[in-house]
Order: sequence, then structure tokens, then C-alpha cells
Amino acid sequence: MSEEDRWLLPEGIEEALPELAERLEYYRRRILDLFHRWGYELVMPPFIEYLESLLTGTGHDLGLQTFKLTDQLNGRMMGVRADMTPQVARIDAHSLKREVPTRLCYLGTVLHTRSDDFAGTRSPLQVGAELFGHSGPDSDIEIVNLALETFAVAGVRDLYLDFGHVGIYRGLAKEAGLDAEREAIFFDCLQRKSIPDIEHYLDTWQLASGPAGRLRALVELHGGQEVLDEARQVLAGSEASVLEAFDYLERVTGAVRQRHPDLKMHFDLAELRGYHYQTGMVFAAYVQGRGQEIARGGRYDHIGRVFGRARPATGFSTDLRTLVDLVVDETIAPPPAVFAPADDDAVLERAIAELRQAGTPVIRALSGQQGDARAMGCRQELRQRDGDWVVVPLD
Repeated sequence: MSEEDRWLLPEGIEEALPELAERLEYYRRRILDLFHRWGYELVMPPFIEYLESLLTGTGHDLGLQTFKLTDQLNGRMMGVRADMTPQVARIDAHSLKREVPTRLCYLGTVLHTRSDDFAGTRSPLQVGAELFGHSGPDSDIEIVNLALETFAVAGVRDLYLDFGHVGIYRGLAKEAGLDAEREAIFFDCLQRKSIPDIEHYLDTWQLASGPAGRLRALVELHGGQEVLDEARQVLAGSEASVLEAFDYLERVTGAVRQRHPDLKMHFDLAELRGYHYQTGMVFAAYVQGRGQEIARGGRYDHIGRVFGRARPATGFSTDLRTLVDLVVDETIAPPPAVFAPADDDAVLERAIAELRQAGTPVIRALSGQQGDARAMGCRQELRQRDGDWVVVPLD
């Protein structure tokens, strides 16, 4: 590496310089204060854990996104967290062991082996909230509403939510008699929305006409509110689990719409994000003009089973950097700093302490330093007048 390249950061790894760091901290506080008002307790999982717990129940994709290394103390494999949700599930199931519904929130850096479509970086600043110990629609409704409040607090505008339910596809696949291999093949076709491949496999497998027709129709069931009316007709005659999943989706989205009547909603019953991880309703948030989702969430029951407690769970997460990037109409201006001379004076010390206690930044001059008050970013300074120190504008 040449001397000029010595300070380059790895691809997809960013640092926050003062202006951005100030904005990130401003919104971090606003979001965590919001979570606190909703009763969500802050937890701080470790940056690195043993792989057995870090990747439990998360599926193959997260394993590929996780940096792995060997613990030099015992030879066991460890991973740098690529998602904090499994860690929070471990805390709920193993560390807290509560019987009542538990609300937890978190914020911290995660590390990915490669950039993804979610945050577009390899080091997202993940923030999220999880609700454990309740399996009904009320908890999913709360999580969706909390996500919407989070976007509002962050100043994100022109967003819409995309909803689905993995139970619908799981039920249709079971109804059609698909084994694990065929279910995975058809899942891939749905994600690519490849109608020719869907037709090919359904014809080749020679499934019963009813289940095959419903699976075939699944790829077309996407759009606005009218999709739910169409889906109700298409799914008529399905097994009970399919209809229950659909009813659940309607109940959750209906409650959200009642609270947010102007919210734009999109439905895609073939969009199965987190299929190997999620167990029920799923949702993602998008903003106009941005193709990638800015947040994702949904239900992921039983992830805590490996930690000894299979608790129902639902939650959402987003990237704080992404939210801050979307805010273009709000200026975060810290209080202007006051410059104080390098003077050994007890009265000056008290004046500086009082200003800092009141929230005013004070930059103390250093003996022999380069640069004056303006060069240090100050627009005011402490000057001595009649034996006292007062704040005055710079000349």
C-alpha cells in the first residue's frame, strides 16, 4: 500500500465527521427517547459472539453476511454481528427470562461481509425495537405504529409500507404437498417473479388443480388495497392456515390504516423477505424515489427456542445513517461555542463552569496554540470587564 493510500477505509466502511456525527447523535437521542416513551428498554449486546448463538434461527443469508474469526483463548468460532435481532432474542430468552411481554430496543453498528440493498453499506448503524411474549395481532400493530412514529421523529416523508405474510405461502405449499426441495424451488421462482419458471414447475409436478391455481395466482397478487379483495376470492377454498394468515394480515393493516388514514400501503403476497427467519406478517418501508427499503420488520416467533424459551416475537429495524440521509429540510445546529482565554483566574473558571452547566459549549484556549477564536469555530468569547467575565460577540 502506498503512503497516499494508507488512510483509505475499506470499501463500504464509513466514518462520521463532526457535522454528520452531530446529526446522527441528534436523531439517535430522539429515536431512543421515543422508544423509551413507548416502554421499550434499551439493551447493548456485544459486538462479537460465538457463532452458535449469533446465527441461530437466522438462515443461510445472515451466515454469508457475517465476518468469522477464531477465539484465541479456546479455539471456538466467533462472529462479528451482522444483525442485532438474534442477540436481543437471546437476551430476552436467556438473560431476562421474563414471563410478561418484554419490550426491548437497541442501537449499534453491525458489520456485513458485503453491502446489501437495505442500507447500501457494510457498516450500518442499526436501530430497532422488539416485542417478545405476545403472539396476537396487537403486538404486530404496535410494532408497525412504532416504526411509523420513528420515521416521523426522524423527519422522513413520502413513505409507504409494503405488507405480506409468509404463512400464506407456507400454507399453500403444504396444501399442494410440496416437499422441502420443491418448496425452496418455488420460493426462488416467486422471489424472481419468473412466471415462465412458475408455469414450468407447476406443470411438471402435476399438482391438483386447486392448490396449483392458487400458487400460480400468488405472483400476481400485488398492488394497493384492491389486492386484498382479489386475494380473498383467489384464496377461497384454501386450508385453514392460509385463510387465518390472510385474516391476520387484514386485521393488522386495517388497524394501522385506522390510525394512519393517509398512509400509502402496498401488498405483495409473493414477497417473502426473511422467509427462513420470519414466521408471520412481514413489512418493509420505502420512500418515493428510492428503490431500496429503508426499514424492515415482522414476526419471528420461536427464535428463542435454542436459548431455552420459544417466545413469540415481533419487531423492526432500520439504519440510522439511511434515515439521516433522507432528511434534507432540517438543519441541526448546536449552540454556538464560546471561546475562553488561557487565563488562570478563579472567576473565569466559575464563568466557564456555569456556561457549560447551562449547555453552552466553551472552548478553552491552550497556551501557545495556533489559530484564534474564529479559527476554532467560535462567534463569541469571554472577556473580563470590571472584575467579571462576560460573553461578548467577536469583533
